[in-house]
Amino acid sequence: MHSILPAAAPRSAHPSRPVAHLVRGGVVEGVHYGSVVVLDADGTAGFRLGDPEAAFYPRSALKPVQAVAMVRAGLPLDGDLLSLAAASHSGEERHLDGARRILQRAGLTEDHLRNVPDLPFDPAVRDTWVRAGRGPSRLAQNCSGKHAAMLYTAKLNGWSLDDYLDPAHPLQQAVAETVEDLTGRRVATVTVDGCGAPLFAVSLEGLARAVARIAAGAPGTPERRVADAMRTHAEMASGAGRDVAALMRAVPGLLAKDGFEGVQVAALPDGRAVAVKIADGAGRARVPVTAAALTHAGVDPSRLTAFAGETVLGGGRPVGGIRPVAGLGVAAETACA
Repeated sequence: MHSILPAAAPRSAHPSRPVAHLVRGGVVEGVHYGSVVVLDADGTAGFRLGDPEAAFYPRSALKPVQAVAMVRAGLPLDGDLLSLAAASHSGEERHLDGARRILQRAGLTEDHLRNVPDLPFDPAVRDTWVRAGRGPSRLAQNCSGKHAAMLYTAKLNGWSLDDYLDPAHPLQQAVAETVEDLTGRRVATVTVDGCGAPLFAVSLEGLARAVARIAAGAPGTPERRVADAMRTHAEMASGAGRDVAALMRAVPGLLAKDGFEGVQVAALPDGRAVAVKIADGAGRARVPVTAAALTHAGVDPSRLTAFAGETVLGGGRPVGGIRPVAGLGVAAETACA
């Protein structure tokens, strides 16, 4: 398929621009750099900030694409379990139970998982886990749903199980093909994600296009199945109290996925989409910048007031907060001129 695809995203020495300010008492105390892209329903970029065509690692924001690849390869999951297959979950009992159910359907056990053992991602869940004397677990690690689904997909296709994370494995080759199909660009490079799975470098704009295609997928397609599962079971794809689940509940039809190191992507059923990468990986800037980008995509700002960002306190009272750069769209035009 490489012969019909444009070249891979280039590496950029200076891909970022200011996207948000930390304001205290009316003075800018800190600056977060990054890149933002907003796609219109027809797939054109309505605006860009920074360099959204530079190669970067989407981290867990790529999971909806990986889930589509597995469904294309025959994964028969739907509903909450398909949402879990695309999850960066909090380690709640429902998440662990879901991963067990996927493994049971495949006739496998936790011992077949090759993700890295870890404690639950959610701080409150993790504290309860530790107080109970429990240690790191492959099931508790936030990618266990994806790994269980990968094993199930490999088992259904008669592929080997022990090496399902090898980039040369048929499963990972199928994932790479789907990444290139949905982004419309070649993979720039391949490395290893924190959980041990192959991680494909793409552009921020390519990631937005991929998730837009998933969110706007026709009924019955693998894309639509993944989108519907995540939108209907947002807490299964994340967890109770997580901002990405709250964002999907706040905006009807929105498909959203976060990723480590300040990555966020969100798309509407008509193909409008936004993607954000915060250069320093700060989660505190990811949400308000995403909300600002969604307003440029036409989302009613009143639905996004809860995502304005954390408040800066002084002496226990509010004195500032995280503020996306003024006008975002205007800044983008200037940065790209």
